[in-house]
Amino acid sequence: MFNEEKPKQKMGFTIIKNDPTDGHKGFGIGSLTLENVSPVIIDVEEQTAIVDIGAMHAKSDVERGIKFTVNREDSAGGKDYWLVWVTIDYKEDGPYYAGVTACEMVVNREKRRGYKILADHVNKMDKSMKRNIIVEHMDDVSKKVLTDFLQQHNSELWQRSDEKLRNDLA
Repeated sequence: MFNEEKPKQKMGFTIIKNDPTDGHKGFGIGSLTLENVSPVIIDVEEQTAIVDIGAMHAKSDVERGIKFTVNREDSAGGKDYWLVWVTIDYKEDGPYYAGVTACEMVVNREKRRGYKILADHVNKMDKSMKRNIIVEHMDDVSKKVLTDFLQQHNSELWQRSDEKLRNDLA
């Protein structure tokens, strides 16, 4: 007998598959999963945006081989980046960009030094998972890059997203 139900559509943006109860007998039940969070890295100078899953553990291509400090002067002359945590959730009418938060990062490859505040990165990921929109502190060029990236990835998700996201990125 054939199953008449359509299979649930997969979202191309969801990269992490992390079931906290998988393989455990009750341990971790009720834990938050990172299942619907994706890190997007914006290169301010190049005006590009890419998803780099390594950023979940501070091991993106941009961060690899760099010693980070909270002192901006250590990375003087470096390139500016934004690490944007994008969380996808589902409404009755379908998936949407529910949480979008941006964190600053500077990387000086020559010096192998970088600037970022790890606590800010962790807190912003948490805020994204809690469906917050925090992008107003980004520069206008990077906002445009992020807007284009989110729209091109999936215009339907963009249309279903809260007005606050579109307004804050405008």
